[in-house]
Amino acid sequence: MTTLIAVVHIFTSLFIIGVVLLQSGKGAEMGASFGTGGSQSVFGASGGGNFMTRITTAAAVIFMLTSLTLAYISGHAPGSTIMSNKAVQKAVPAVPAAPQQPAPVK
Repeated sequence: MTTLIAVVHIFTSLFIIGVVLLQSGKGAEMGASFGTGGSQSVFGASGGGNFMTRITTAAAVIFMLTSLTLAYISGHAPGSTIMSNKAVQKAVPAVPAAPQQPAPVK
């Protein structure tokens, strides 16, 4: 399930990048109203803004939902704490080695 959500999240992020790059800047509406930027617009002089805004909003909502879902899943997965990889060491006194007796001299 996490893999599916991660794949949807990645595709949504790439889709948002593409949609934002397709949108025209704020100054393009003025040129389109005088007829100079009409040939650059794919959706017409005024129809593209509404459509692209809705597509961007929908993609952003999907992106945020997948982000929150992935954060929730990763936070509630078993063994996902910060200390999960750290072994809790108990204080065990070291056992000293037995002292070696000197060899008897003959």
